Amino acid sequence: MNYFDWSIMLIYIMGLITMSYWIGKKQQNKRDYYLGGNKVHWLPVAISTSATQLSTNSMLGAPAFVAFSLGGGLLWLQYELAIPLAMIFIMIFLMPFFKKTGIISIFEYLELRLGPGTRLILNILFQIFVAFGTGVTVYGISLVLQAVLGIPFWVAVLLLGVVTIIYDTLGGIRSVIASDVIQMIILVLGIIVSGLFAISLSGGISNLISNFDASRLQALDFSGHGLGDNATFAFLPMVIGGFFLYVAYYGCNQTQVQRELSTKSIDDSHMSLFVNGLIRSPIVLGYCLLGVAIGAYANINGDFLSLLPTREIIENGVVQHVPNFNTAVPFFVLHYLPHGFIGLIVIALFAAAMSSLDSTLNSLSAITVRDLIDRFSKSEDRTPKQALLLSKGVTVFWGIVCVGFSFFVGNISDSIIVSINKIGSIINGPMLATFLLAILTKRATDKGAIIGIFAGFLFNIYLWLFEPGVSWMWWNAIGCVITFTVGYLSSLAFPRVDYEKIDHLIWSKSSMKDHSESKRNWNIYYAILLIYFFVMIGILALF
Repeated sequence: MNYFDWSIMLIYIMGLITMSYWIGKKQQNKRDYYLGGNKVHWLPVAISTSATQLSTNSMLGAPAFVAFSLGGGLLWLQYELAIPLAMIFIMIFLMPFFKKTGIISIFEYLELRLGPGTRLILNILFQIFVAFGTGVTVYGISLVLQAVLGIPFWVAVLLLGVVTIIYDTLGGIRSVIASDVIQMIILVLGIIVSGLFAISLSGGISNLISNFDASRLQALDFSGHGLGDNATFAFLPMVIGGFFLYVAYYGCNQTQVQRELSTKSIDDSHMSLFVNGLIRSPIVLGYCLLGVAIGAYANINGDFLSLLPTREIIENGVVQHVPNFNTAVPFFVLHYLPHGFIGLIVIALFAAAMSSLDSTLNSLSAITVRDLIDRFSKSEDRTPKQALLLSKGVTVFWGIVCVGFSFFVGNISDSIIVSINKIGSIINGPMLATFLLAILTKRATDKGAIIGIFAGFLFNIYLWLFEPGVSWMWWNAIGCVITFTVGYLSSLAFPRVDYEKIDHLIWSKSSMKDHSESKRNWNIYYAILLIYFFVMIGILALF
């Protein structure tokens, strides 16, 4: 990088901080800080929702998975098939209850329906896993900054962490959403620019395709089931497991639901989910095709892989040094793109990481304040200004924790995108099942749900440690089924709850009418998403 690239990066960082400062000046209380006063438009919420998951884990991990990872290739695109189906489920069964109750933390709903124990246990598990998963994101982009800027890894971690903590603390959820929209635009530009240069250097599209491993161009795989046959990325685990993962991620994950709760109405929340269901897949396709382009160039130019830094792996007791494929995109940019474009792509990577980190910090702060501090202290004694300052202080605390985790997550998987999904897949199923127990059943109790949570969670840990042949994609579904089943059966051993007190919190056709307050015919939108699902299968079949 030269002075021009550094200038682009500095202008971007200062712009974010300045914007967040002005946004933060309008905040009066913690509802403004966490939900933007429920006045945020659905379009930026939709873009922000997509930007959070389509972060560095995708910008670094997806191309590496497609081009180099064992068993990888365009099979990753199967994962996106579950998105429209998940959006339909969330819009029908989850979002109406969250929106109607006026909550800030989604775990507040669990106490209203089940009890304080479930709220506390699931909150703590969520905080630990989300903070650790965010450490993977910080780790990934810090490797890039280390290589591109020539600075020590710990300095790179602090650079990313401090900048994000500052603008997140200043501006709250409105700053998070606004910055995510900007970051998504930069991210898409980065994909396009990098892809065009890779195609040009490879001698055109036809030459690029002819020099890429044809087996990696396969986008659908019906040959396995992933239940002990090591077919991790087959169609069934990717679609079914992906469905459970995405319902949990977009419907039961505070980092996502908090955005959807910041809108004016249930229609706006649904609209943000609907648009997210449409725009995610084309962007992921762009990530994956960038992997094809860089993988083909690596085959044409045999020296490219020698440019990548190495990482240590231990196989059969022998230490080996292999290329760190997660750095393929930044090193391609650094060595083959002109200055100015280098600065743009580095900012795209930087922005991608911040889009995940900022939302995590804000959401962890929200549930810590609402579910722990307010729950166990006299929150009514605090003035709105004191509550706002407390919220910002907790955001700083979680920033320090998440950044600290980044020093310990480097060897979970050879692909950073697999790493982040493995971490989430342990807790996603049990978390989703807990909300389904609360929303879909009358008999579930607080103690029964807690037993179910631990049963599903521990069984997923068992699968990770002792059943490597079972695709981690299945953990999402298996953890959900076990938690729901054990939780419901365990609830039968405890006294029934008063149905009259919880009837408005349980799904039914009548409750849907009471809760929806919708001015749109959402059946049409559900049909569009369902058609989109089949269209996506047809497109992948072409590969």
